[in-house]
Amino acid sequence: MDSSPSDPQSGAPTKSSRLTAEDWARAALAAISDRGVAAVSVEPLAAGLGATKGSFYWHFSNRQALIDAALQLWEKEHTEAVITTIEAEDGPEQRLRRLGELVVGYSRGDRIEVALLAHADDPAVGPVLRRVTSRRIDYVAELYQKLGLDEAEARQRAVLAVSVYLGHVQLAHTAPDTLPQESAAWKRHVDHIVSALIVGAAAS
Repeated sequence: MDSSPSDPQSGAPTKSSRLTAEDWARAALAAISDRGVAAVSVEPLAAGLGATKGSFYWHFSNRQALIDAALQLWEKEHTEAVITTIEAEDGPEQRLRRLGELVVGYSRGDRIEVALLAHADDPAVGPVLRRVTSRRIDYVAELYQKLGLDEAEARQRAVLAVSVYLGHVQLAHTAPDTLPQESAAWKRHVDHIVSALIVGAAAS
């Protein structure tokens, strides 16, 4: 028996009944990006989605469950999906180059990462940030090892690469005027970063 709420005139499902758990998680992630974790509140999110609180409780038991789902969505889209994209490239050097191009490019508009880093001491956010950072470092280290570096040097380079990304995210957020604005200059900037992170690795 279908117990989904429906429009009393047409019998069609209402907008709120069509919302998925991912819709709610994405809205929560947008709220975190704009105003931080404290901005995740059921009633304002429901209003923004044109939904009722009942729609929320259909998918989540409480606010914390929604925050957890939002963080899982961020982890999936900002780490696992990126790795999947990179794995389609041929060979470790090309994968490193493509990874550098993607993530440095992302950094200019990555407000979500900035917001999450600002809440690193949050009991829900902190463990996810640590897990994601570890996953990123491990993946980049694996690429460096495939280029011929030993395990220790590969990990050192991976930590440096992830540090460059995180620093770039903060710089783009706090002092965007220090970065190239014109597209050709931006491309040269990205190429320089990527080349600096790869130089010597392929020949090692």
